[in-house]
Amino acid sequence: MTLLDSARRELRRGIESARRHGVAFGELWRRSLQLRVVVSTLALSSAVVFVLGMVLQVQITGQLLETKTEAAIRQADASAAAVQPDLSGLNPGPDSVRARFTAALNKINAAGAGLDSSSSGAGAFEPVLYDPVEVGPDGLPTAVGPWGDVPKGLVKMLDQGSAGYQITTVERPTGPTTLLIVGKPVSTSSRAMHLYLLFPLTGEQATADVVQSTLVVGGVVLLLLLAVIANLVTRQVVRPVRQAAEIAERFADGSLDERMPVVGEDDVARLAESYNEMAASIQRQIHQLEEFGQLQRRFTSDVSHELRTPLTTVRMAADVLHASREQFPSGLARSTELLVDELDRFESLLGDLLEISRLDAGVEELAAELVDIRVLARRAHDSVRAIANSSGTTIVMDLPDHEVTAELDSRRVERILRNLLANAIDHGEGLPVELTLRGDGDAVAVTVRDHGVGLRPGEAELVFNRFWRADPSRNRRTGGTGLGLSISLEDARLHGGWLEAWGERGYGAVFRLTLPCRHGHELTSSPLPLEPPDLPPVVAEPEPDEEATGEVELTEEEITWQPAEPVTGEREEVR
Repeated sequence: MTLLDSARRELRRGIESARRHGVAFGELWRRSLQLRVVVSTLALSSAVVFVLGMVLQVQITGQLLETKTEAAIRQADASAAAVQPDLSGLNPGPDSVRARFTAALNKINAAGAGLDSSSSGAGAFEPVLYDPVEVGPDGLPTAVGPWGDVPKGLVKMLDQGSAGYQITTVERPTGPTTLLIVGKPVSTSSRAMHLYLLFPLTGEQATADVVQSTLVVGGVVLLLLLAVIANLVTRQVVRPVRQAAEIAERFADGSLDERMPVVGEDDVARLAESYNEMAASIQRQIHQLEEFGQLQRRFTSDVSHELRTPLTTVRMAADVLHASREQFPSGLARSTELLVDELDRFESLLGDLLEISRLDAGVEELAAELVDIRVLARRAHDSVRAIANSSGTTIVMDLPDHEVTAELDSRRVERILRNLLANAIDHGEGLPVELTLRGDGDAVAVTVRDHGVGLRPGEAELVFNRFWRADPSRNRRTGGTGLGLSISLEDARLHGGWLEAWGERGYGAVFRLTLPCRHGHELTSSPLPLEPPDLPPVVAEPEPDEEATGEVELTEEEITWQPAEPVTGEREEVR
């Protein structure tokens, strides 16, 4: 059992190591253009070298066999002509046939065959003479020479009166031997005899082996040379690209003075020149935008500060008038009330502009302290209670029974929650607004959901833009400045948190604030989902009826809303 467990551990370790190496190679393959080009070149070159080697080997081997066969046929013709006179007057009888066959073979080996073979170039051979009719007393065919090596198919061919040849492999004491056997019928006075010449192909096999090994070694050397050449050529192209990528990364990080070196007049040099021109243009535009942004922030800050003094004076006069409005005629008293209301809006707008200018300048700092966020949620709720009552909106608070503490700036987080509640009331169409708070020890999340008009696709990213409004034609109830969500987003970023939005037409909108429990901790997830979990499932729309021409309209009585029940925790409703 111990050995089996050890083997399993080693197997798992090997699999894990192979997986890591595979992942590392895959990452390198995706990131390295040079590696892909070199490997692709080697793969294609290997295929070409393999096909070329096979073609060369087949051609060389075929040429060797063809030359050997032609020489063997010439040798067979010469040998048949040499033994023809000795076999023409052959007498019947096995002994007489064997004696005549032996004499004929001796003549082939000793006399004419040696001269013919040297002239034909067929090489050494073994002759065989065979009588297809005469059978000896032992029941075996009458033949002289290594008759057992002759294949049956070649014998049948010669029985039909045709000459032929065949390549076969036979077992010899020295091992398997490949033979080229040429057969030719030799006419006698009574019947045709068979003459076979057995040519060993040992030399041709050795030549083919040498050719094959040469092709393999040459192919490997060629592939190595191609790999080196491809690596060098690719490096010449990839090095400027990598250099351009590094310079572009440093340029994107803020080093606006980074430029590519221009060497020569080739395509890479033109690329470097184009990149340098583009970088210089971007640098000029960035400097212009920075100057414009600084002027804009300075103008906003200066105007906001300059308007503070006359606003204070007007505010004091308006307060005096407002305090004495009961002594004025009704029309003048109403104008005094409108003056105070508009001054409140004006003062709020100035405050938001000053806050935005400070955030843009990066001079804002957090006064982080350990705070129970439930207290901030109730304060934010109390701040918008009057707005909710005036619009007939119910605010549903879903708070945990235990403390939910985090290190944060209570003033900024309360302002975020107040802005989210005021925005939900303004767009909730009088339907209930739900505030939910949850924490998991690493992060806390607050969602504010309304059941009003909702958001169109793509508007979830636009709601945090300054002065952006989803529907400019709608009448606002809160009289906001259009900067509340922008300031809230910057406050969330100062805490290292997230402020996200979700919405669909007909299902309202959800704003989720996620903050780390400890100042400086990086967020990885949120305790609350952004999309509401109680949405109805998506149902495929039926195919339109070709005969239907009208449109279905729902009346207000047919549209109902049912609030989602909170999961756990404290629930409060305030009118």
